[in-house]
Amino acid sequence: MTATDSETDAKHLRSIRSFVLRTGRMTAGQQRALDEYWTDKGLEREQGRLDFERTFGRNAPVVLEIGFGMGQSLVAMAKAAPDKDFIGIEVHRPGVGKLLHSMAEAGVENIRAYCDDAVEVLEQCIPENSLAAVQIFFPDPWHKKKHHKRRLIQPEFLQLLRRKLAIGGVLHVATDWQDYAEHILEVLTHAPGFKNQSGEGYAPRPEQRPKTKFEMRGERLGHGVWDLLFERVS
Repeated sequence: MTATDSETDAKHLRSIRSFVLRTGRMTAGQQRALDEYWTDKGLEREQGRLDFERTFGRNAPVVLEIGFGMGQSLVAMAKAAPDKDFIGIEVHRPGVGKLLHSMAEAGVENIRAYCDDAVEVLEQCIPENSLAAVQIFFPDPWHKKKHHKRRLIQPEFLQLLRRKLAIGGVLHVATDWQDYAEHILEVLTHAPGFKNQSGEGYAPRPEQRPKTKFEMRGERLGHGVWDLLFERVS
């Protein structure tokens, strides 16, 4: 891929938003958490390229989560893996506020958060070949066919993630929409530089991915969840 090709792909990624910026109501607790903890735990895209060791005060594997929602599973994962550092990206301020509140309640120190667009943060802030893992849990499936172009998991986006993952780093995607799971499996199978850790199909749910209330409710209703783990090999 030439530099011109890369720039064209980046412009295409930025031109199609994979999210709807909801104006969800901020609770008093979420706002207090933002006011109190953002200076220490928040990251700004305008700060530019990160130095992970300076950001976290140590040298440790870094996991990036895109679209952490209200942050419960991210806090649980970070608490269960104190030897790793986590960066979360979420566009919705109430979710970021809830994350910071939950971090304080749980005494979790190994998370930093962006309230911003994931593509722009990846392009401007995340060093090349630096991430131990990227996790994207339950991205918007955009189930109407005319909206499929808005799905986050597309060939151009995968190559952006590939550049940010270290060799051996893992992309972990989970979805509860079978149609989207099939789409993700297809594009990842054909994505240069990635290898399916499960051979040819889906992976069993990894123990490190906590089950959300939403997922457990779906299971009771007979809904499936599909996990995909692909390793960067080149």
